[in-house]
Amino acid sequence: MTQGRSIRLFLVDGTPNGLLTAEIMNWTGHVLTGPRSKLSELVQRPECGRTGIYFLVGPDPDNSLRPLVYIGESDDVGTRLKQHNRPEDKGGKDFWEKVCLVTSKDQNLTKAHVKYLESLLIQNAGQVGRCKLINGTAHEYINLPESDRADMAFFTEQIRTVLPVLGLDFLRETYGNKAKAEPSDDTSADSPRLYMQIPKQGIQASAQEYEGEFIVMKGSTTRDEWGAKPGGYSALFAQLCEEGVLSEPEGKVRRFTREFAFSSPSAAGAIVAGYNVNGRTTWKVEGSGQVYSEWQDQQVSAVVNEASE
Repeated sequence: MTQGRSIRLFLVDGTPNGLLTAEIMNWTGHVLTGPRSKLSELVQRPECGRTGIYFLVGPDPDNSLRPLVYIGESDDVGTRLKQHNRPEDKGGKDFWEKVCLVTSKDQNLTKAHVKYLESLLIQNAGQVGRCKLINGTAHEYINLPESDRADMAFFTEQIRTVLPVLGLDFLRETYGNKAKAEPSDDTSADSPRLYMQIPKQGIQASAQEYEGEFIVMKGSTTRDEWGAKPGGYSALFAQLCEEGVLSEPEGKVRRFTREFAFSSPSAAGAIVAGYNVNGRTTWKVEGSGQVYSEWQDQQVSAVVNEASE
């Protein structure tokens, strides 16, 4: 059973869109994040003079599904951020709108540590596939002692835990990777296996809710093209075709080439059907045929009844 974690958040200037710090109990790491517009205030903080890892995050104009991310390291993060804030033609980076830096409260992170961390995090981000990395390939840093490598592996896991809390999901493990590591994915999922079908069009899809995301499984079929007027999820359908998440047409259907996480059952249902649908009524529980909304209502009612007894 997964145990809970305590994460302490502090709004530095008292506003949710300003500078924010985050710490996990019993972890020496310290996280500082904020928008680019607050960079002049951020670089004045003591954390920016330390050795650490930093992330530059911004939208990808060519892909609405994933952000652009640059992962870097420095023994003086503030100086490096000032360099990145320059115009592109002067050696800076224009794409980013948000920065997040991770340092150590006990200041025991060395240059060798952060180089190794940078390598691990670039590899993880590439494997997860939730962002487009600006870095390119990760360099291999293997000169750390075995004990230090173990410490940095733990440090990496803490970073991957705290960043999604701050709205930075690009290191959060996907359903497919998690299922490979934990074969009993049915027990760790938030719902039973679900299915959706449109017999006339030969469409059959399966899905499962997992950690707040609605995952459509590899091999599920969809309509070969968007069947309604442009709008709604039509842009997402086109994007998935372009990205190769949906295969080339096979007759009148396409197939999911891998698992894909949607924000809601309705988003997933719309891509499968080729037009907007109510996902809470179109997805059904495998085996029983129960509508998904009814199954959810049943789960809530069971908990309420148990609590009242």
